[in-house]
Amino acid sequence: MSTNIVWHEQALTKQDQRTKNKHHSAVFWFTGLSGSGKSTVANAAAKRLHDLGVNTYVLDGDNIRHGLNKDLGFSDEARKENIRRIGEVAKLFVDSGQIVFTAFISPFQEDRETVRQLLEKDEFVEVFVSCPLEECESRDPKGLYQKARAGQIPEFTGISSPYEAPAAPELVLETNLYSVDECVDQLIDFMKRKQWI
Repeated sequence: MSTNIVWHEQALTKQDQRTKNKHHSAVFWFTGLSGSGKSTVANAAAKRLHDLGVNTYVLDGDNIRHGLNKDLGFSDEARKENIRRIGEVAKLFVDSGQIVFTAFISPFQEDRETVRQLLEKDEFVEVFVSCPLEECESRDPKGLYQKARAGQIPEFTGISSPYEAPAAPELVLETNLYSVDECVDQLIDFMKRKQWI
């Protein structure tokens, strides 16, 4: 890292942005197995909140790997870098006064905690999208489990690579028990209890 880089303060603060937007800003970090419903619930929540006038953005794991992180593979080291970059981008969204949903498997607790440390108190919400492996595998929306079982995808989370479930998430959404709309209700209820919206 260069030693001559100095942080440049912006004219508008995070609180200025929150005041203008009339809501809190935070990262809702959706983590769970492939096929658990992370992106589906995150996008449904973003749509519902948009209709309520809340500024949101969804950072989706697959989409990010088409651009910002297209140079990364799926080794443990590359996965850590993937999450580090997303954490930094998510922090920028929080600074701009928005609620950002990140939909990433993010299999390692240590990496999720590293992102938490980038943010201030009440700016990081770990959302465990809980769904049994068998259910995720039966959904298999992208055919990835089938390929992983056939040995075509090495280091696939839940099959040949570990997933560390959150130890103490702020919110658990059980997508095998509740509909997408019910999960969004639970998420919005959480925000209302915190008086963020």
